[in-house]
Amino acid sequence: MKSRLKLLGLVAAPALVTAVVPAAFAADAPHTARAAVAGDVLPGLKHNAARTGKVAAGKRISVAISLAPRGGTALDTFVAKVSDPHSASYGHYLTKSQFAARFGRTDAEVKKLKDYLRSQGVTVGKVHSGNLLVDASGTAAQLQKAFGTQLSTWKDAASGRSFYANDSAPTLPSSLASIVSDVAGLNNRVQLHHQATPHTVSPHDGPGGGYTPAQLKGGYNVSGTYTGSGQKIALLEFDGFQQSNITKYDTNYSLGSPTPTVSKVDGGSGSLGDGQVEVELDIEVLHAIAPKANVTVFEGPNSDAGEVDTYQAIVDSGIPTTSISWGAAESARTTSNINAVDAVFKTGAAEGLGFYAASGDDGSDDAGDGGTSVDYPASDPYVTGVGGTKLTVTSANAFSKEVAWSGGGGGKSTVFKIPSWQTAVQKSAGGGYRQVPDVSAHANPSPGVSIYSQGSWSSVGGTSAAAPEWAAFAALYNQQAAAAGKANLGFANPALYTASGTGFHDITSGSNGAYSAASGWDFTTGWGSYNASTLAAKLLG
Repeated sequence: MKSRLKLLGLVAAPALVTAVVPAAFAADAPHTARAAVAGDVLPGLKHNAARTGKVAAGKRISVAISLAPRGGTALDTFVAKVSDPHSASYGHYLTKSQFAARFGRTDAEVKKLKDYLRSQGVTVGKVHSGNLLVDASGTAAQLQKAFGTQLSTWKDAASGRSFYANDSAPTLPSSLASIVSDVAGLNNRVQLHHQATPHTVSPHDGPGGGYTPAQLKGGYNVSGTYTGSGQKIALLEFDGFQQSNITKYDTNYSLGSPTPTVSKVDGGSGSLGDGQVEVELDIEVLHAIAPKANVTVFEGPNSDAGEVDTYQAIVDSGIPTTSISWGAAESARTTSNINAVDAVFKTGAAEGLGFYAASGDDGSDDAGDGGTSVDYPASDPYVTGVGGTKLTVTSANAFSKEVAWSGGGGGKSTVFKIPSWQTAVQKSAGGGYRQVPDVSAHANPSPGVSIYSQGSWSSVGGTSAAAPEWAAFAALYNQQAAAAGKANLGFANPALYTASGTGFHDITSGSNGAYSAASGWDFTTGWGSYNASTLAAKLLG
């Protein structure tokens, strides 16, 4: 199940353009030049939706304002060195305070933004570590005045869903616009959502079908010596879970896993919804492979501002490994929103944090428009995109064979140029853009993964199972690295590509639609799935 809701070839900071300030707002500061936050308006809004009115002036809205890191490309250069196994800087990550001092905006710059917001009647909330994200809230009228744009209500032409959005890119006084890269929360059109794959009963050993912890660990050669003890893993979620289901799963397989911790961001995700199965799948897969790791579930609101804040909360926590099973097609997002989330991942990479994101369950057509497209954040150059396979194990729970799963997301980004660490496997079909996925793991729903959710056993599949399978491996590796006196894996892609296929099950058959598996790296499974013992030994050098 892939929940759906971007150096290295990064997107440069968005260019700022002089704005034509709407007449309704020009009177607020007649002698102050303003500039727009480029890319901060929904693509194709007026072609894909009909305007139905104005947002009520008194409606309260929360926003998250992203600031561009200091130093231009200096952060890109630092991350490239600290993540490169051949660099003398490899593994020498920054602490949060070191990052803030080196790349964060100054206290004076943040104060200037806060003073401006308060002068417009906007309430300023938390300033996150690194001085690159500021939370705020206000009425629609206050936000329209502060950001020089109109908030309207719209109706989506395809789905009929009603939403609100800014009619034009937000503007700010030029001195502030030069450091602001995104204002998340001015629209609520794109919600990250999940797509459940069939819950199939199969002749495998789980009570409701699906692979058991022993089969997953055996298939991927996970040594019994390492259990994730002393390690921490974060889960990004936009729904909740019931601990009784997790307890049932752990007890059935005698895992003895620590009870997950819940961290609510911006008030949490609200009442339980249909994403509950997703959350419980994520937790139980982590428990299956790294049973002694401490799991923290970050639950946030399913909104642009909630997404950015939840990622930032994970980085603030310093938890070294994160599994992500929520996303949306690149084309569904604003450019500035992608830049804002990408900046958080880049911060995490500088601080030694690794992110593993499901690549999607719609094959090579993530947007569902008949073309080829990929899912974000799996396509982000600072994220390890995880595709899907069908794993077969022997009666002794050992690896037998593996093929590409037809639903596994993969293809080329339309946003990010190909990163330097990926150029050695550059394909002509990639056209010089970031290629997805990087790796893969078991995702086929038949057999799926044995889970207990909503009071019953079932077999669930999708790249939402594959992402935590890889995050669990990272935790096992970090345990082994700590014992050897070495650094955490952190942002893994440069090291994984340096391994050049050693320690992977190379998958050479199967297709996800437009692309077919082949020897070496491919658009369906990346490098393939992991042989845990062999890959860990390779990465440890």
